[in-house]
Amino acid sequence: MSDASSARLRVLVLNERDLEHPRAGGAEIHVSRIFSRLAARGHEIRQLSTGFRGGAATTDQAGVRVERRGPLPAYYATLPTRVRGLRGEVDVVVECLNKLPFFTPLYAGRPVLALCHHLFGEVAYDQVAWPIAATVVAAERGIPRIYRDCPFVAISESTRQDLIARGVSPEQIRVSPPGIDPPTESVRAGLDPDAPRPPRLAYLGRLEAYKRIELFLEAGAELARRWPDLELLVIGRGDARPALEARASELGIAERTRFTGFVDDAERDRLLASARACVFPSPKEGFGLTVIEANALATPVVACDAPGLRDSVRDGETGRLVAESTPAAFAHALQALLEEGPDTHAMRRAALAWSNGFEWDRAAD
Repeated sequence: MSDASSARLRVLVLNERDLEHPRAGGAEIHVSRIFSRLAARGHEIRQLSTGFRGGAATTDQAGVRVERRGPLPAYYATLPTRVRGLRGEVDVVVECLNKLPFFTPLYAGRPVLALCHHLFGEVAYDQVAWPIAATVVAAERGIPRIYRDCPFVAISESTRQDLIARGVSPEQIRVSPPGIDPPTESVRAGLDPDAPRPPRLAYLGRLEAYKRIELFLEAGAELARRWPDLELLVIGRGDARPALEARASELGIAERTRFTGFVDDAERDRLLASARACVFPSPKEGFGLTVIEANALATPVVACDAPGLRDSVRDGETGRLVAESTPAAFAHALQALLEEGPDTHAMRRAALAWSNGFEWDRAAD
C-alpha cells in the first residue's frame, strides 16, 4: 500500500439503517462487511443510523461504532447538525446513496464519497406511499448538481449507467461489485452440482411489495400442474408476508409453499443447496447480492431482466433473465431447470465458478 492508503483515517459513514435494524437488507450487509474490514486495517469508523425499538443508542459492530438516533423523521432532521458538529473528528464522509439522499456536500465540510447501491426513481412508488415516493424522486433529481465534485463508488454497471443517465459525469464513477460471505463449511463440503435435487424452487430476500414475489408464487402455481411434488420456499422476512401468504392460498398452493421467516446462515445455505433454482422477480436492484449467494451453492437463478440483476446473472450461463415480467415467462424459464438435464448441471457448475470472484476483501481494497 502507498503511504496515503495506509494512513489511519477517521471515517464517518451515513446509512439510514445498520446491520441490526429489523429492515436491514443487502445494502446494510455491504456496508458492514466493507467497513468492518477497514476498521480491522486500523481506520476509525463511525456510523450514524436511525434508531429502532430495542436497539441500543450506541453499539460496536465488528469494530464499527454505530450511533443510532431516531425515529426516522428526527434522524433526517437532525443529521446535518450532527455532521457539522463532527467536522473536527472526521477526515472523510461516506454517504450511502440507497434511500433518501442526505446531500452531505452542502454541509459536511469534509471530502464526501458517495457509495451508491441504487437509486429508486419511479420504483419508489411501488414501495412507499406516494407523498414519500414523490419526495424521494424529487430529491434524487438534485444528485448530479449537489454531488458534482464528489467521487462515486457504484456497486454495479447498471447503477453507474443510471447515475450517468441522471447527469453524473462518468469520470466521477468507479464500479466495485460486492463480495459474499462464503457458504458454511458443512454445506460446502457436501456440495455436488451434479447430484439430483428435489423439485424445489426458492426465493431469498426481504419480503417487500416492490420485490414482486407474487410472480414467483404465480409461476409456481403454473408449474405445479406438471410437477405435483413441487415445493416453493420463501426465505426471509418483511412486511409483505401476510399478503404473500394470502396469495398462496388464493392460488391453491399454500400447502406446497413454505415461508421460513428469518433463518441463520447454515439453514439458508442448506435450503439454497437443495433448490433447483432461485427466483428474483424484482424490477430493480443495486446488484443482487442474493443472486451470488445462491450461485455459491451451485443454484442457478431466474430473474427479471432488470438493472442490477442483469449484472449478477449471466444469462444462459449461470441462470436466466426473463424479459417479460409475467408468471408464464418465469414458469417457462424455470421448467428447464426443474428437468435437471445436462444443461442444468452445466449451469450449476458455471454458477459456482462465477460466485468465486466475489470476495469482501477485494471489495474493501
